[in-house]
Amino acid sequence: MSDLDQLHLSNVHAFYGESHILHGVDLRVKRGELVTLLGRNGSGRSTLLKTVMGMVDRSTGQIMINGKDVSRLTAFRIPRLGVGYCPEERGIFSSLNVEENLLLPPTVRSGGMPLEEIYQMFPNLYERRHSQGTRLSGGEQQMLAIARILRAGANLLLLDEITEGLAPVIVQQLAGMLENLKKKGLTILLVEQNFRFAAPLADRHYLIEHGRVIDEISAAQLPGKMDLLHQQLGV
Repeated sequence: MSDLDQLHLSNVHAFYGESHILHGVDLRVKRGELVTLLGRNGSGRSTLLKTVMGMVDRSTGQIMINGKDVSRLTAFRIPRLGVGYCPEERGIFSSLNVEENLLLPPTVRSGGMPLEEIYQMFPNLYERRHSQGTRLSGGEQQMLAIARILRAGANLLLLDEITEGLAPVIVQQLAGMLENLKKKGLTILLVEQNFRFAAPLADRHYLIEHGRVIDEISAAQLPGKMDLLHQQLGV
């Protein structure tokens, strides 16, 4: 494992009950990189994020975070290493308003982003800071879910389908947010179906099929891989 790797998976297999979902995945994400997991629905991308977080029934292989083997850590210990997970269903307290949500994240580690900085990055949330979670749009709920992770001190973000079902103007705002987080030095592993959203942002892409990594594509290699991506993703 390189000292630059913030996340490194080696020969990782993952299971739900008797179902074998991931098959020997090797993957690395360097500090400050934005890396995407591309693939069709059911390819194992979301399971990969959950495996890193210790949220699958069983896994084998090695998962390293910041040089520490976390393969056998219980799920509640993973966030203490600075890992923030934003699931597809958006984790917020819908009965609380925006500001209450942002003041409530568990103190899992020091270094959480100050509230003022959160509001600078997400001006929509500042405008809606007294609005209950149920009254937020889908895009605002997504921003709030990511903001809660940043408040908790995460510097490695695992983001699952953050643009799904959102209006193009909100998707554009999320792209700007990810660019901003990259400039701040955060590391991002992004599961994303919207290739046109992900492609300009990412340093590298992993193409996943049936729980296996079938290709690793750098930003520079992308133009020459479009036929493969069209075949695999229909982009």
